[in-house]
Amino acid sequence: MNRSELLARASCLTVVRQPAPPVKPAPGQPGSLSSFVPEVPEVFVAVLDDGRILAFNGHVDLGTGIRTSLAQIVAEELDVPAARVVMQLGHTAATPNQGPTIASASIQISATPLRCAAAQARLALLELAAQHFGAPVDALATDNAEVFFADADHANTGDKPGDTRRVSFAQLVAGRRIALDLDLKVAVKDPSTYRVIGKSSPRVDIPAKATGALTFVHDMRVPGMLHGRVVRPPYHGIDSGAFVGKLLEHVDRESVAHVPGLRAVVVSGDFVGVVCEREEQAIRAARELRVTWKPMPALPSLDDPGAAILAAPATRRPLLEEGDVDAARTAPGALTLTRTYVWPYQMHGSIGPSCALADYREPGAGRITVWSGTQNPVSLRYDLATLVGRDEADIDIVRMEAAGCYGRNCADDVCGDALLLSRAVQAPVRVQLTRADEHAWEPKGTGQVVEVTGTVSREGHMTGYDFRTRYPSNDAPLLAALLTGVVPGEQPRVFEMGDRTAVSPYVSENRRFVCEDLAPLVRSSWFRGVSALPNSFAHDAFADELAAQAGVDPLDFRLRHLQDARAAELLEAVAQRAGWEARVTRAALPNNTERHARGRGIAYARYVHSRFPGFGAAWSAWVVDLVVDRVTGEVRVERLTVGQDTGTMVNPDGVRHQIHGNVIQVLSRSLKERVRFADGKVASREWGSYPILTFPELPAVDVVLMPRQGEPPMGAGESASVPGPAALANAIFDATGVRFYAPPFTPDTIRAGLRAAGQLLDARHAEAVSAR
Repeated sequence: MNRSELLARASCLTVVRQPAPPVKPAPGQPGSLSSFVPEVPEVFVAVLDDGRILAFNGHVDLGTGIRTSLAQIVAEELDVPAARVVMQLGHTAATPNQGPTIASASIQISATPLRCAAAQARLALLELAAQHFGAPVDALATDNAEVFFADADHANTGDKPGDTRRVSFAQLVAGRRIALDLDLKVAVKDPSTYRVIGKSSPRVDIPAKATGALTFVHDMRVPGMLHGRVVRPPYHGIDSGAFVGKLLEHVDRESVAHVPGLRAVVVSGDFVGVVCEREEQAIRAARELRVTWKPMPALPSLDDPGAAILAAPATRRPLLEEGDVDAARTAPGALTLTRTYVWPYQMHGSIGPSCALADYREPGAGRITVWSGTQNPVSLRYDLATLVGRDEADIDIVRMEAAGCYGRNCADDVCGDALLLSRAVQAPVRVQLTRADEHAWEPKGTGQVVEVTGTVSREGHMTGYDFRTRYPSNDAPLLAALLTGVVPGEQPRVFEMGDRTAVSPYVSENRRFVCEDLAPLVRSSWFRGVSALPNSFAHDAFADELAAQAGVDPLDFRLRHLQDARAAELLEAVAQRAGWEARVTRAALPNNTERHARGRGIAYARYVHSRFPGFGAAWSAWVVDLVVDRVTGEVRVERLTVGQDTGTMVNPDGVRHQIHGNVIQVLSRSLKERVRFADGKVASREWGSYPILTFPELPAVDVVLMPRQGEPPMGAGESASVPGPAALANAIFDATGVRFYAPPFTPDTIRAGLRAAGQLLDARHAEAVSAR
């Protein structure tokens, strides 16, 4: 139900926010450039006379389970079972504009107005019931969508029994149209009284997904729908340069004239697409269409992404400086190390290539509707309006479940494709990308280079820390807009997003943190953990190395440098659960012949997001137990203990599931995933060239959830991924005595490192030793 229909309903109580210009993102930060102001108020909570309770949030559920958790928040404040609340997420015609679904902020930040709206609705219902009964408000209570007298269940006192009258929420709003302006200062429940929040609740989306009943965006069908396919230009994964949108030479339309069901060949700049009556016809037409491109200009090499990132021009942005890091290096007895950490380009690798359906309507002929798996409905609406030269008010984005992304994949781009093709044929058009399209063109999780110089005393105290990070990325403008020239590709915007968790959690007297912002080298945008994950990899791998150099147990070294009490308590809890034993140096490999070397590593991080100094999400810590095969270079993770302090957990099972998801994805990213390039273009275009973790490779995972109910809820969507890479690198060092500074830790990478350190074993020699 859209907001206009809801507000026009005769019998309904709504809590609304009056129309206002949207908040603009800070310079260099993600967010919508939209200035669209809706004509009618935005609705957060609605109580209807038919018994329904509706709630609206502008964010979307990417598999994190927020649909379930947000419903629990509303249910708690309204004193109803969570199953009574129907959540609407991300539909631009129905939900409030709360910006993109990023930074693990859906529960931590964007749930606040929803919580307040539900509390406000409950107070209004109590006041209506007080009028209905002719009784004071404080004599009444609520439960299960009814208002009743608080003493109704009390035992009789003398001749006066408790008042047993009850009235339902539906009866109270019948015949009334009530719209309350949202009050963010309304009194909400004391956490000590919670009955719904903090209780594990089954995910409401799982049954339909498990049974195949859910309509994903890929399954969407409408009357008169046609099918489209796109033919991409040859500069795979490159979205900036003077040639972008200008390389097409000729399209031979006659080359597909024989294809049955062909409706159109659509060409605009470097955008080329076909529309057919059936999907298999569109696939054939795209494959057989003869397209001639002008010669490609030579592109800078990306064979060594780290070197390319270091060589690119950048703008230095100081973040924090305290003391004198240079003087700390010259102190008597000080040990100073300098290390460089290189993070690879990686893919979102969505299990299903992106898909969208668009129904373009000319002005006066109805609304433009786009069915999408987008993570950012409002941003997408603005981009599509810009693409086709229409007002945002003309466009509805219907957000549907998709294949998941945890960042910016091609879900928005395929919407631009579908809308251009729909406009060309004046009919609804569904576009399904191929695996090669998705892998080549999705905005990658960007590569990153971090340089650290740190100083430690003989006693094992860090006395200086100098940190510099380089992060080339922006928000990846809509591909159709770039290919058609609507958005120029010559000068890409530079985003300031390398500063997530750029400041180490480990405190020293002298420290300096600098971020160097630069334009993307290939098409890239945000990915789970954004820059916080590579930054934390550097922080905690370096802390481990300083501890080893100083002869201090890695856990002890961290604890003596942490000033955050909750961080220290979490680390100690995880270490205790894992059975951590103090280790100063790695166990010696007997006679240098042990083939399977076991190691244990520890790491901690708190994901700090948004523009520096930002704000923190949940705290997380890992202890990893693994085995390194010193012949093959294979790393096998046997056991993983991961802890998280999430503050108040709305749905503890949901938090646990998110931790598992983070663990699986970051193990894959740390051990296997790396985009390969050829001639400066993306070469990883199918799963064979971009392997991911398989089910048999999953370790046993033990989750530690800190008991913090009553504390503010923290974002849980990304936090547990952030310590992972450092924990793995530290465990590999513990097993082999060799440090690795550039994931993924593939067998080839491990073999090369072991060989350079004289630790690689010959298979025949290892077999002979084993046979003795």
